Amino acid sequence: MAVFRVFYTGDYLDEKGQLAYPCVDLSLLTSIPYIRVGFLLEQKPSSDDPSYWDRLYSLEVEPKHVAEANGLIVLRPWVKATAFAQGAENLVVIGRAGAGYDKIDLAACTENDVAVFNAPDTLTHSTASTAFLFMQMLARRVREHERILREGRWDLQPKVMGDDLVGQTLGIVGLGNTGRELARLVAPFQMRVIAYSPHADPAQAAALGVTLVPTLDSLLREADFVSLHCRLTERTRHMIGERELRLLKPTAYFINVGRGELVDQQALVRCLRERWIAGAGLDVFEVEPLPTNDPLLELDNVILTPHWLPSTRQAVGATAAVIARGMIRAAQGQVPDNVLNPEVLSRPGFRAKLARFAENA
Repeated sequence: MAVFRVFYTGDYLDEKGQLAYPCVDLSLLTSIPYIRVGFLLEQKPSSDDPSYWDRLYSLEVEPKHVAEANGLIVLRPWVKATAFAQGAENLVVIGRAGAGYDKIDLAACTENDVAVFNAPDTLTHSTASTAFLFMQMLARRVREHERILREGRWDLQPKVMGDDLVGQTLGIVGLGNTGRELARLVAPFQMRVIAYSPHADPAQAAALGVTLVPTLDSLLREADFVSLHCRLTERTRHMIGERELRLLKPTAYFINVGRGELVDQQALVRCLRERWIAGAGLDVFEVEPLPTNDPLLELDNVILTPHWLPSTRQAVGATAAVIARGMIRAAQGQVPDNVLNPEVLSRPGFRAKLARFAENA
């Protein structure tokens, strides 16, 4: 039996060192005799360190973590090239607990014979339904309805009449998994759905009732709701800036459940403050956690959630199960599903690492 050591990043824990997410079933791994499970305790929150929560999204995997683990399960921390400063003789795989992997240096992982895999589908519905929830709340002006009720201003009912989605145009930027799921969710609402997605399959789009448009500009001009669902790359970083926001209708709503860096946030603040558009729904931000003095918090025409609204108990549990299965495969000397850097699979160093655990199969 070859022992395979799996470490979860410390942000899985609470201040008492207990698992913060009961929907994560550790027994999927702990029940297997050749797998040892631990946590990167230096990364866990501490009751005497309130600044931890300001640093939550800037935590990093360090060389000592790489040295100790055969498998790493990463929730929020970065995996930069510096993590491999002392090599990676023991580390075989990294499981990214989610779909996005922009915080993991895939090239550095490949160079150090480490395979990276993710859970590409487990958050698809919950992310798309978050965008759909934002659409409904913005269209129905839920924040304003709640405000007049709390203030006892029922006389203002006629001033806050919302809109139905029927007949309006939804513009989806990025027709990948979550973009397609959003198109499926809105189908009963008889919306016109357009998408800008240069690599989308036209036949697949047509089957969903989605019309592909040739440029982002044309989508922004036509849409009543714009929802971002594309990956963060150097090409898409700040793809939405002042010029793009000014193309939107004054009655339009803007939604981002992708990555905050897709948008020039300063431009978006100005857009909302000066009412270039009707409002926005945001689950992601350029700087996370969102600072408590951020100007977005002063605005009354934006709904803000802490990069967590898609993380339902069901979605997080399913993600944990997919990542656990990938770790079990690696612990048996087999390649996990959903490898993001497939070029590593043919490297002799990676094959040798994996072969150490073939006896567990």
